[in-house]
Amino acid sequence: MTTVLGCIADDFTGATDLAGLLARSGHRVSLRIGVPDTPPETTAPFEVIALKCRTAPVTEAVAECRAALAWLRAAGARQAFWKYCSTFDSTPQGNIGPVAEALMDDLGAVQTIYCPAFPENGRSVFMGNLFVGRQPLHESPMKDHPLTPMRDSNLMRLLAPQVTRPVGLVDRLTVARGAQALRAALADLAAEGVAHVVVDAVADDDLRVIAEACRDMPLLTGGSAVAMPLPRLLAEGEGLPGGAAGRSRPGIGPSAIVLSGSCSAMTRAQVADYAARAPHHRLDPLHLAEHGPGAALEWLSAVPLGESPLVYATAEPAAVAEAQARLGVAEAGRVVEDALARLAVAARKAGRRRFVVAGGETSGAVTRALGVSRLDIGVEIAPGVPWTYADSAGVAIALTLKSGNFGGPGFFAEALAKLEGA
Repeated sequence: MTTVLGCIADDFTGATDLAGLLARSGHRVSLRIGVPDTPPETTAPFEVIALKCRTAPVTEAVAECRAALAWLRAAGARQAFWKYCSTFDSTPQGNIGPVAEALMDDLGAVQTIYCPAFPENGRSVFMGNLFVGRQPLHESPMKDHPLTPMRDSNLMRLLAPQVTRPVGLVDRLTVARGAQALRAALADLAAEGVAHVVVDAVADDDLRVIAEACRDMPLLTGGSAVAMPLPRLLAEGEGLPGGAAGRSRPGIGPSAIVLSGSCSAMTRAQVADYAARAPHHRLDPLHLAEHGPGAALEWLSAVPLGESPLVYATAEPAAVAEAQARLGVAEAGRVVEDALARLAVAARKAGRRRFVVAGGETSGAVTRALGVSRLDIGVEIAPGVPWTYADSAGVAIALTLKSGNFGGPGFFAEALAKLEGA
């Protein structure tokens, strides 16, 4: 089947978030890990390519995203969506703007929008400023993110240093007047040469207005929620039949493991909640740098398959800062990702088939280590966090890849229970 919408996500948790929301439409969604190395053959109407480029060097991120776009266009996609985090997660030297401009050039687009709002998860944009719940982004726990500390809430100021063309705003007052008013405002900005437009959204109705107004744009960018209305709109135009489509759930063995590398405030609460009810082992980056993950692997091997243990590097901001100061930011992250990836492979070899993974960088490392190239979307656990099914070394596994800030305090236990009842 020809692909209608091709999506590129800058990390693996963001990709599953997007795929899960698109799948709510009932149309088939395919999630691929990395740019496929073969030409497209059997594709879904809605294709998502998960990359691991959120914190990659700009030139590398741009090249990888352009390759993903080329594959999606070969699959038939006439419209593209560039998905990044609903907390923007980008420094002034970050990748969001440069990737968007490169994709615009490849698509011949003169303008695109930026809308990282996800009201269902407490992310909203008002007067161009991003809020997490009631807190401006720079006052939220994201100010202490170990890789992309967010010290400004104004998306225009964040975006302007990343791009070469003018940045503008369409505010909520215009969005509230409907799709026609939004289209007119975008046309006025385009006539002034404004190529990059931040669009306010504080409620799901705003997202529907934005999707309707921008349904014919060659490129849209934002968090996953602004793409959620697109399948219905695009399917109507393409005459796609309704009805869910993914494969039926494969048989998955009962043994599970929880792996957490995220240090977000919500993940810290989730780790504390789950550690009170399950075997747990904390990874220390300083110990890993000196001794490797041998102790953790030995600990895991002693945990019965009937238990669902937690292995985590999740820590308070001060501890993260100390490890980064002693090892360097990149090395502190690398030793943790490598350890969690090795633990995932060891867990699979031991017979564990259900993986709950917290953190975008961690999810990328674990998924690649498990050799996963394509995921089928399953039941949604929390907004933007579905279970997915894949093949790993010839066995069926279930994975949930959770963005650090998503879910409630009891998410890990809830995820395992949700899969059991799916």
